[in-house]
Amino acid sequence: MRATASDRGRGLRWTVRLRMTLLYGGLFLVSGVALLGITYLLVATADGPKFVISRQRAPGDLPLPALDREALEAWGRAHAAEDRARRLSELLNRSAVALALMSTVSVALGWVMAGRVLRPVRTMADKARRISERNLHERLAVTGPDDELKDLGDTFDGLLARLDSAFDAQKRFVANASHELRTPLTFQRAMIEVTLGDPDADAATLRELCERLLTAGEEQERLIEALLTLSSSQRGPEHREPTDLAGPAGDVLLASPPDALPVEAVLRPAPVTGDPRLLERLVGNLVDNARRHNRPGGWIRLTTGVRDGRSELRVVNSGPVVNAADIDRLFQPFQRLHPRTAGPPGHGLGLSIVAAIAAAHDADVEADPGPRGGLDVRVRFP
Repeated sequence: MRATASDRGRGLRWTVRLRMTLLYGGLFLVSGVALLGITYLLVATADGPKFVISRQRAPGDLPLPALDREALEAWGRAHAAEDRARRLSELLNRSAVALALMSTVSVALGWVMAGRVLRPVRTMADKARRISERNLHERLAVTGPDDELKDLGDTFDGLLARLDSAFDAQKRFVANASHELRTPLTFQRAMIEVTLGDPDADAATLRELCERLLTAGEEQERLIEALLTLSSSQRGPEHREPTDLAGPAGDVLLASPPDALPVEAVLRPAPVTGDPRLLERLVGNLVDNARRHNRPGGWIRLTTGVRDGRSELRVVNSGPVVNAADIDRLFQPFQRLHPRTAGPPGHGLGLSIVAAIAAAHDADVEADPGPRGGLDVRVRFP
């Protein structure tokens, strides 16, 4: 089989170390050649020695032959030029040999120094190669001077920390979602088995079973719809358009059931850019959460407007006392202040959907417990 050009090219791997070494050696060689050329030009253009014949002497009283002064000076100049050419040639040859030797030494030193500089990179690459979704808790933990390589390692460790947190959140979400979906299914199966095991079950009993199954199915439908809304909110709005928070807030109030806890609303202009459908869902979830977690004879206040140059939606409600340390947990999926059987009905997804929609619109969510109970939630848009 004949090797192709691409196969032959695979034998030499142009690593960063090799490229840095060639760069160091090439820069040294270019600098050396430039310095050698400048030195050669300076020596070549310098004035040579001058021959001056002041007088002619001979030992004793020997007669001196008549010499042509101009011929003698010409011979001197020719001899000086020949000597200069010889010296320049020697300078060029010796400098070339020295440059070749020093270039070789510089390449060797460049190879060693590049290896030392890139050693932390190889260490980070080896550690990163061993990290997977099963050991995201491990870190590169780069040591050494506070330079660019340590900054790269710290940045990668920060990325691993965020990925680890995201994977843990995903695992908890899947486990909680599975539990939320499995519980009504188990309840429905138990009702069916009890009814089928009753030999005296009549039409009224079967009708009651069907009604209870229908109610459980509607509850599952609401849960699935909430999960889909959470997923679509995390992906972000499909389109953005200028809108006013007072519009979605007014639509939510108009759609409220007649027997629901009334809302005191003060709707001022609050221009934002976003998805009106998601913004309406955000307002609806906040109002619904305020109604669910309230007390008999309680109150809800809804306001929109502009504060400190930012559009703001605010929902304040009365209700049970909320611990300030539990507020951040309320905006996580499937989190409740009270156990499922002790608290009001719900799936624990309302405020997590609010947080996802706000994040998709680059908005900040702030929440504080009320002085006498309840919650004060503010969503501030850019």
